[in-house]
Amino acid sequence: MDEQGVYEVVVGVPRTLGGEVGFQARKVLSRLDDLKAEFPGVRFVEWDERFTTRLAGSRGRRKGRVDHLAAATMLQEYLEARKNV
Repeated sequence: MDEQGVYEVVVGVPRTLGGEVGFQARKVLSRLDDLKAEFPGVRFVEWDERFTTRLAGSRGRRKGRVDHLAAATMLQEYLEARKNV
C-alpha cells in the first residue's frame, strides 16, 4: 500500500438487516484487525454494505458484475457522505 500511496481503504462490513454484527461481519472485522496491524499508516473505514449487492444486482446484467457494481455503489455512498461532512 505504501508503494501505491494508499492512505485510506473503505471496507464493506456485511451487517445483518437489523444492523448487528453477524457471522460474515465478524470474519471481515477479524481480517480487518490484521490489516490495521500490518498497515498502521492506512486509515480503514468500515462501511455498512447491507444493501449494495441488492442494488447492484438490479443494475447488473451478468452475475459476475454484481460484486464490482456493489463495490462501486459502496464507494459512491462513502464519497457522497464524505462530501456532505
